[in-house]
Amino acid sequence: MTDRIRTDFPRTVREIEHTWIPLSDGTRLAARIWLPQDAEDDPVPALLEYLPYRKTDGTAVRDARRQPYLAGHGYAAVRVDMRGTGESDGILEDEYTEQEQEDALEVIAWLAGQPWCSGGVGVWGISWGGFNALQIAAHRPPALKAIMTLCSSDDRYADDVHYRGGCVLALDMLHWASSMLTWMARPPDPRLMGDGWHEQWLERLEALTPWIEPWLAHQRRDEYWQQGSVCEDYAAIECPVYAVGGFVDGYTNSLPRLLEGLTAPRKGLIGPWAHAFPDDALPGPSIGFLQESVRWFDHWLKGIDTGIMDEPMLRVWMQDSVEPRPFYDVRPGRWVAEAEWPSPRIEQRIWALPLESPRSVQTVQSTGTQSGVWCAEGQAGELPGDQRPDDALSVAFDFEPLGEPLEILGFPAVTLDFEADKEQALVAVRLCEIFPDGTSALVARGVLNLSHRESHETPSALEPGTRYAVRVPLDVAAHSFAVGSRLRVAVSPAYWPWLWPSPEEATLTFHSGSLELPGRPPRAEDGELPEYGEPEHSPALEIEERDPGPMAHTLRRDLATGLVEKVFDWDLGGSLRLVGADLETSDSSHCVYSIVEGDPLSARVEFRASSGMGRGDWSMLSEVTSSMTSDRDNFHVQARLDVSENGEQIFSRDWGFSIPRDHV
Repeated sequence: MTDRIRTDFPRTVREIEHTWIPLSDGTRLAARIWLPQDAEDDPVPALLEYLPYRKTDGTAVRDARRQPYLAGHGYAAVRVDMRGTGESDGILEDEYTEQEQEDALEVIAWLAGQPWCSGGVGVWGISWGGFNALQIAAHRPPALKAIMTLCSSDDRYADDVHYRGGCVLALDMLHWASSMLTWMARPPDPRLMGDGWHEQWLERLEALTPWIEPWLAHQRRDEYWQQGSVCEDYAAIECPVYAVGGFVDGYTNSLPRLLEGLTAPRKGLIGPWAHAFPDDALPGPSIGFLQESVRWFDHWLKGIDTGIMDEPMLRVWMQDSVEPRPFYDVRPGRWVAEAEWPSPRIEQRIWALPLESPRSVQTVQSTGTQSGVWCAEGQAGELPGDQRPDDALSVAFDFEPLGEPLEILGFPAVTLDFEADKEQALVAVRLCEIFPDGTSALVARGVLNLSHRESHETPSALEPGTRYAVRVPLDVAAHSFAVGSRLRVAVSPAYWPWLWPSPEEATLTFHSGSLELPGRPPRAEDGELPEYGEPEHSPALEIEERDPGPMAHTLRRDLATGLVEKVFDWDLGGSLRLVGADLETSDSSHCVYSIVEGDPLSARVEFRASSGMGRGDWSMLSEVTSSMTSDRDNFHVQARLDVSENGEQIFSRDWGFSIPRDHV
């Protein structure tokens, strides 16, 4: 689709680049506001996006394409830096804290009381902003009328960068914690802060800690994760909710759960997208997401009948049967819809696994090299390719070729009757489509720490030789299987680098099992759904790009030693100069996930990153190196932060800690 740039809006827009929102404890939060020129005479609702990612530089490029667009359609678009980030006062101690939510309630009250605000407020955001949109809604601030949450979760333990199925998410836990440490070491912008910015910067640096420490300290789904997980009480959310996700994002399982659990007015939208806004997400097709956002908020904040609530509750991109690739510009498929969720028109089908006698599979540590990433960003090499290399290291249950089309929409699941030869083991289960030429395409997957087979709150060790039955839910899927293809269920006791390996190699023996599929018969009305239209944006921020860095995912294997490494190079646009702010900014990271065949205790993650900014003859750079390893009993983490100003080191700190393994 063509990206259309809008300059003609119903309301003329003005920008307040920087202002303060005072809190009751004396803290000031920094805000950037776009609003109609005449809003004091003709007040408008406010739309809040509340993030730690620095309004002045971190999100400035993306904000320019969306916030003025919303303002031009009659809203005060407000981008607030959370406590301890950007130009805001204070210290940010962790993600999704109670303090973060309490501050947001004061921000909403402040917005509702401004002369340019009509008194109604909406909250919207992606990722962190999507999480706290839900969390804020659960507090029911009086001025909050509706939210839009993208790429977020109702359950912090189930769907975030820390754990999946009770397994430590090796792929992202250290990477994300270390990335945040790098970014949090940036100072407030001296141009906006004025006197005192340097002292505030040094205070922040002294207070920084690696957040992976509390994350690893809570390996069960305890009160730490329950706080901020709105699934604990869906009824607490009374305002309307529009939830948006994508099939290669890491958070989409929460969307059907929200539609089922909430009682407030709600809608859901799942595209083929990665962790990005649907107006420029890959794989495509992208949609006119800002137009859809305006329709949603016009309905709930302005009382305009846009027709949006007359449309189906859930719209989903039904993905066609296509060969697996590590990247798609556009994922072939079509839009389908369900008037309600759960849908009474979904037919649960149960297929017995083709298993005439017990079958066993031993751990091979490099199983999972074809997994792709847990949460795709839309970059080349992120998606899972042909699964045959991983299938060969798993036990594979193949069904007969399909004699008729099969479409699924919802959560598949696999039930396994198994025994293990060790007290600790995990299981990774993949549903694949096998084409006539043998190509294996991943459709859905699920993972489970088998010590968590009964509960994520109270795990218990396996008894070797004892038979157990477990049900492993797979990720939500919308997929059209082709006639002549086979279904395959592939099961393995390792999945690196997604999952941190069990302390010992295990053998799993399967006696029986079944595959549950949420069948959705195609319907004539699927082809009658209205299109979303072409993406529209406000004009882009003026930038100068310099020195683009690498963006690569590499697999390396040492045939002599058995060492297997996956390498992720991630450069956030190279070095940029934000022309209007006369500010240069840069971000990059390099992460290596390594393991040696036959040795689960060799698992290692090594990370390094840098983040810089500068203006004129002033510059700064923060650099983080970190690593994560384990032995049979403990996880071990090392981290180092170095910060320089004008080429001279001004701060350095090392951290090191060990945390006992708790049934992982």
